[in-house]
Amino acid sequence: MFKKLIILLIIITPIAAFGQLKTGINGAVDWDINQINARVSLDLISAGVRLPAGRSQGESLLRESYVNLIRPGILSIQVDSSSTIGDLVERGDFTLAEIETLALGASSVAPALSPDMRSISASHTISLLNISSALMRHNRPAPVTRTLNPVSSAQYTGIIIIAAENLPVHGMRSTALPIPCLFPKIWDSEMNLIYERNTVDPRNSAMVKYSAMQSIFQSNHPSGLSPELQEVVGQRPLRIFARGVFGISPTDLIIDRNDALLIISSEENRSLLSQGRVAFILDSSVLRYEFNGE
Repeated sequence: MFKKLIILLIIITPIAAFGQLKTGINGAVDWDINQINARVSLDLISAGVRLPAGRSQGESLLRESYVNLIRPGILSIQVDSSSTIGDLVERGDFTLAEIETLALGASSVAPALSPDMRSISASHTISLLNISSALMRHNRPAPVTRTLNPVSSAQYTGIIIIAAENLPVHGMRSTALPIPCLFPKIWDSEMNLIYERNTVDPRNSAMVKYSAMQSIFQSNHPSGLSPELQEVVGQRPLRIFARGVFGISPTDLIIDRNDALLIISSEENRSLLSQGRVAFILDSSVLRYEFNGE
């Protein structure tokens, strides 16, 4: 409880200093393009800024407000099935200073005045890949699970797991729609762990490419895949239908044991995991969510 209070004070105190300002943010987390896009705005009248002389002052106040405004959006990012970035901060596994570094590393568009000259706004883009990289703690990929009874399998260029509908939740009498996170896991139907964060070479910060169903039904491409998806999984991916989901949040997918064996039975296919050549096809409704605040 004490730690939560300290975090709350750290977040609120800088905002209090700008309490008289009217600021706002409208943003979205787009998992299919691995970006957080946000537009922050400042009401110039509330800030006592007079144009044109106060233009630079307005831009300075907008920059100072940006980190406080974007912080909740970053804290809400789902890291894995049990934690958000906010949870990591609360546990001391990630710091607000590191969040500020991520926020300040955003690509930005120069501030612009509104047509009525009463407000100023700027757009910022934070890469989810940069966030993943900041949370990678290992230096080399862990060995991929092998099997004592390998099966004959083709050599694939990637792995696509289709999970775009409600699936049974392991250990519960319910179903859930799988959702994205930075570090999802793949389990087989015997609950052997096939894929997790440490499996991936840390030079490949993205574990999974998230896409919607239409990305695997592209009639204008021989593989049927969108160019963005094909870049990750190649032209001859193994396509698998998920059998269930697992975790406190439904981020981890369960595949049939026979499908898992096709992956882990050969060195070439196991290497697809360490290279992060994996895609999850999810319902389009979970691939993007919006946030806003003042």
